[in-house]
Amino acid sequence: MAARVLVVGGAGYIGSVCAAVMAEAGFEVASYDNLSTGHAEAVTGELFLGDIRDRQRLTEVLKHGQFDAVMHFAAKSLVGESVAHPLRYFDVNVGGTATLLQAMQDAGVQVLVFSSTCAVYGNPQYLPLDEVHPQAPVSPYGTSKGMVEKILAASRDKEDLRVTTLRYFNAAGCMPDGSLGESHKTETHLIPLAIAAGVGARPPLSLFGEDYETRDGTCIRDYIHVLDLADAHIKALNRLLEGHRGNAYNVGTGVGTTVREVLASIAKCLGNEVPHEVTARRDGDPPALFARADLIKEELGWEARWTDIDDIVSTAVRWAKSPRF
Repeated sequence: MAARVLVVGGAGYIGSVCAAVMAEAGFEVASYDNLSTGHAEAVTGELFLGDIRDRQRLTEVLKHGQFDAVMHFAAKSLVGESVAHPLRYFDVNVGGTATLLQAMQDAGVQVLVFSSTCAVYGNPQYLPLDEVHPQAPVSPYGTSKGMVEKILAASRDKEDLRVTTLRYFNAAGCMPDGSLGESHKTETHLIPLAIAAGVGARPPLSLFGEDYETRDGTCIRDYIHVLDLADAHIKALNRLLEGHRGNAYNVGTGVGTTVREVLASIAKCLGNEVPHEVTARRDGDPPALFARADLIKEELGWEARWTDIDDIVSTAVRWAKSPRF
């Protein structure tokens, strides 16, 4: 019998893609979301409306659905907003996760895959970043995710929770068939912003700094395709369902791409340059961030398949030209 999985935050960008890929792989999937930032049209399977801080609602859904596992994507995730309103981030990201864990206990569900972030590391002391790099997040968003990781580790040790944490680098790209993609009410990610500027749907892009000590003066980031993220989630879930207690893993390509290289890739795909204006550096932007992902390859057999920025960008452009929602 196929495992039944509740995708918490299944109406969002990464959650919806993961849910769709899981359904294709044979899992029975349903989603739980309050639609504050997600889209009902993106959901795979049944949608249960509810807030992650509502323990009674979560418990009812988990018990009724007889779920075997939970994938947890629900979070507030805007770094700038977290700086301005940190309490909101601790309330939803930390308090909401604690409530979800209590509801899982109430319903007898002991398997969880958690969506975390490389923001837990803060400014890199060395590169590439591995899982033992010191954690010193520089935003309340990163701090909230780090706090959740500590809660999950304690729950693994003392509450019999089988849990794996996946620390994403820069999620990017869309379903190659154009069925699902990145559609945020407040967009902060480079690739969709640059594409929108390139097709004239928004003003010229702000390029924050061109005087970094990198190969072209712009920041370097590790762009991981959302399909590779989905594959990592499935491999993590399968290992937990086999009885493994879980671990924390980086999920990145290990390949660093500069902002100017991203803009060049988008220009190639669109057939025109991306209009942009060079502005001052943003506070807290390190020159480079990219992953060492050896541990997840060793323990779960995962490695990125989408490692060419042109391939990643092409899927995002296809979505941007004909979004479904």
